[in-house]
Amino acid sequence: MTTPTPTTAAFGSWDSPITSELIATAQTSLADVLVDGEDIYWLEGRPVEAGRQVLVRLGSDGTPVDVTPAPFSVRTRVHEYGGGSVAVAGGTVCFSNFADQRLYRLDRHDAGSAPVALTPATKGAALRYADGQIDLRRQLWIGVREDHRDADREAVNTLVVLGLNTESEGVPIVQGNDFYASPRLSPDGTRLAWLAWHHPHMPWTSTELWVGEFDGESVSNASRVAGGPGESVFQPEWSPDGLLHFVSDLSGWWNLYRRGADGGITALCPKAAEFGRAQWGFGMSTYAFVSPRQVVCAYVENGFGRLARLGLDDGTLAPVELPWTEFASLRAGGGRVVFKAGAAALAGAVVVLDPASGDAKVVKSESKITDDPALRAHLSVPRLIEFPVPGGATAFALFYPPCNPGFRASPGALPPLLVRCHGGPTSSASRSLDLRIQFWTSRGIAVVDVDYGGSTGYGRDYRNRLNLQWGIVDARDCAAAVAFLVDRQEVDPARTVITGGSAGGFTALTCLTHPDPAVRARFKAGGSHYGVSDPAALAHDTHKFESRYLDWLIAPLSEAQAYVDRSPVHHADRLDAPVAFFQGAEDKVVPPSQTEAMVAALRARGISALYLLFAGEQHGFRQAMNIRWALDAELYFYKALVWTP
Repeated sequence: MTTPTPTTAAFGSWDSPITSELIATAQTSLADVLVDGEDIYWLEGRPVEAGRQVLVRLGSDGTPVDVTPAPFSVRTRVHEYGGGSVAVAGGTVCFSNFADQRLYRLDRHDAGSAPVALTPATKGAALRYADGQIDLRRQLWIGVREDHRDADREAVNTLVVLGLNTESEGVPIVQGNDFYASPRLSPDGTRLAWLAWHHPHMPWTSTELWVGEFDGESVSNASRVAGGPGESVFQPEWSPDGLLHFVSDLSGWWNLYRRGADGGITALCPKAAEFGRAQWGFGMSTYAFVSPRQVVCAYVENGFGRLARLGLDDGTLAPVELPWTEFASLRAGGGRVVFKAGAAALAGAVVVLDPASGDAKVVKSESKITDDPALRAHLSVPRLIEFPVPGGATAFALFYPPCNPGFRASPGALPPLLVRCHGGPTSSASRSLDLRIQFWTSRGIAVVDVDYGGSTGYGRDYRNRLNLQWGIVDARDCAAAVAFLVDRQEVDPARTVITGGSAGGFTALTCLTHPDPAVRARFKAGGSHYGVSDPAALAHDTHKFESRYLDWLIAPLSEAQAYVDRSPVHHADRLDAPVAFFQGAEDKVVPPSQTEAMVAALRARGISALYLLFAGEQHGFRQAMNIRWALDAELYFYKALVWTP
């Protein structure tokens, strides 16, 4: 069979089978993998069901079964970003329902029965629960409660315990800190470990690991094990033989540690690699015990994720060769390790690993697209680029060249460039398949996903580059990434646009309103998806978890001029490029007022500004139709104003 000759057509005009409809309807999102005996559980986010999060169980017969019936959606609003919305043990499931934020119980032996509420209904879903653990022996749920009942004060976070057989709001057992996470019960049930921190810190700047004695009703004799100013502790876990393990960045990198029976702390595998993550959500896990003497762990090194077996006695790290480059939600049980994995050209998947042999099997995929050779041929595989930034340092990004086997450009032509700014901003560009990126590259548009200074995956010093520098370092690095690619003649400097969501939207808008005309000139248009345009308003309006984040990113709110200087909405007079805005009407992280102020400022100056407000959406779009509209509208906007010759 002969291969068809590609059609010669301008970059950016190529037809692609990766349509907005395919992206919105042909995939689910997978999260929160759990193991309970022979059963594996995970959450599926289904755009075709208006974004409903469904708990799914894979039993020993290999058949996936929906556990939570409609209209229940398994999602918590603690910290607004949620995570840790379900716990399971011995066939008993406890989950948080999005609509009312109540905890519900389901039991496997009561197949087909309706979920039973464990917590009371409250006005405005004022009591919220997350990151729980089930104590079967005592018939208890232990986890985080966030209390919004007093509208005149900040929400109150505590660790609570509640029974599995009666309705209760929960009894606080640990309180006094602003935030809590990761309550973990020792194998014998006598000790409880947890993380805690105070304003203005975030969990990746300063957290503390505590341990106390637990009798089922209260915690006593609590003591701090690790953490404090300048140290971030992540994922405490008890080994099967009752020793406490955790991840800390005390060395400058998130590495694994163990607390011995004598109370001494030992680094298990010192390495310039990240075994931890920024805790934007609850229930995160990068390692799991396969025996008292061995864990399977995920880490990021040189920009990409790896999976390995770690011997706890000698610190030997033995990488497991797998095709994936991003790993999350590691769990172990029954001699197996289960996790979510992804790669740039492989759909995200729930994977079961035999830790002894290294054999891995996909049991659920987010999309069938990578099973289709014709579609797979359209997937662009990125390379990590390291580029110079002002001051003599370097920064990182993932560069995706255009890819479509049916088309080629004229000799000497250069593709348009879409610059993507990830959210957070303490986060990183995803190493997993993102069909939204392939939507662009398969049409002949290059994409660079920038891991600007402040991103995770490169150690604490790199993360700290954004301290008091948000709106400066991130914008500088995005402009430097464009300059690097232009100098290498890989992209067309006259057709470069920048886009981002949330904090990434702020970075995009900052580049477009930058005080340096040379930076502004790099970008011919922009897109802001629920992006921050007024950090001061964000500090006043946003939720508790991030209410003091800007102290670290910009300055204490009392330093008003710093906020004026960094706010794109105050510098709309510098903006001469068109911008498309996409906003959820029910967003509590970045309220619509942020976006609408920016749109009004642009339209007052006669600058093209597209504004789409999506009813029923929060911080990020989950409904299939809205996902389609946002993608198609942004493509049309750039083609009409920038990319059409």
